[in-house]
Amino acid sequence: MPLVSLRQSDRRAVFLALALGLATLPGAVRAQDIVLKQPIACTLGETCYIQHYLDHDPGPALRDFGCGTATYQGHDGTDFALPTLAAMAAGVEVLAAAPGRVRAVRDGETDGAFAAGASVQDKECGNGVLIDHGGGWQTQYCHLKQGSVAVQPGTKVAAGTRLGQVGMSGKAEFPHLHLALRHDGVDIDPFQPDPAAACGPAPGRTLWQDPPGYVGGGLLQAALTDTPPAFDAVKAGLAPQDTLPATAGALVLWLYGYDSRAGDVVRLTITGPGGFAFSHDETLEKPQALFFRYAGKRAPAGGFAPGRYEASVTHSRDGAEIGRKTVSVTLAAP
Repeated sequence: MPLVSLRQSDRRAVFLALALGLATLPGAVRAQDIVLKQPIACTLGETCYIQHYLDHDPGPALRDFGCGTATYQGHDGTDFALPTLAAMAAGVEVLAAAPGRVRAVRDGETDGAFAAGASVQDKECGNGVLIDHGGGWQTQYCHLKQGSVAVQPGTKVAAGTRLGQVGMSGKAEFPHLHLALRHDGVDIDPFQPDPAAACGPAPGRTLWQDPPGYVGGGLLQAALTDTPPAFDAVKAGLAPQDTLPATAGALVLWLYGYDSRAGDVVRLTITGPGGFAFSHDETLEKPQALFFRYAGKRAPAGGFAPGRYEASVTHSRDGAEIGRKTVSVTLAAP
């Protein structure tokens, strides 16, 4: 059975029309109507992160509920992302956010098809599940891993019931769960359900049982190596090294982050034996959903001193630190 949903353009038009009415109808969408639990079995900020929020700006500009730009034009839900393809391959469960009954499912769509250039027209959600919660509320779970869907239409589910696993099917360029919440067919942001409310990182009301804190970007990984890695290898799940050979020709610190903005600053520093010190600051010139940078120092004559090298990476925005990673590596003795 195909997944049933309004087209994004149709939902957007309805949302705008309803938003004008809600401004004069206090209590039109009430938090007690539905309460959501986290729909993915991971630890936010550690083993997963929120890549995109719902776009609250009806025009060409972007605005997430926190007044930031961690979204894209017309985005109608919340993207809970995994940092690497290796994490997707290991398996991360998608969970029902609230009790209800499964209305429709789709499975069998190939992971990574869109990223490889294939058409996913009319199947943008990929493998997914649509749940009816009563009272006009529905949740839709998109981009599930091929073959992982674990429920059937008509199945009654509790909050936390396993629906499948995070994948990259449909219109997806990275492994994530796209969660869409709708009330009477209108897109609702569970972080800020009142369309007329002012944006801000601490909204007065939310539909989450345990509201996740707003994070408009940050760092996913950092590591020390002797050569710059390829970005594709980093996104695939490149494992950090604990030791480097005594013959290392360079010491390179790399970082992997998400949702950068123009003007963000990343700082990379390395310290080590014999007074070794390296520091590099870089101002990011454009917004990127995923970004990768590296810097380092070539080995001096005679090579690096053996021992432990410590490094840190910080990601700052408007003078405030929004992300930090610390790593270390040991250079072997000759």
